[in-house]
Amino acid sequence: MLEPEITAEAFAKQRQEPNAPLLLDVREPWEYQTASIPGGLLMPMGEVASRAHTELDPDAPIVVVCHHGARSLSVAMWLRDQGFPHAQSLAGGIDAWSRSVDPAVPRY
Repeated sequence: MLEPEITAEAFAKQRQEPNAPLLLDVREPWEYQTASIPGGLLMPMGEVASRAHTELDPDAPIVVVCHHGARSLSVAMWLRDQGFPHAQSLAGGIDAWSRSVDPAVPRY
């Protein structure tokens, strides 16, 4: 089974490959508007339980992102328990992405 977390650098490499993981952003809309990684699907944490089974592919790789990594890890583990074995959390969240991969993404 995959590790529960993936580093920003490793995810950046995966995004360049065919069949790149889906980026699932579980932050609130205001956070997404403040700073986001292009190509992500916004699904606030409070909506995941009601939307996951209709909008996400259980066989596809999914990388979950939040601000610092706590919410995304919680959602990734919940997804795994729900039959999405390829879900991972972006370690350090979008803050780590801004610091180590894309400084153009604002920090907040």
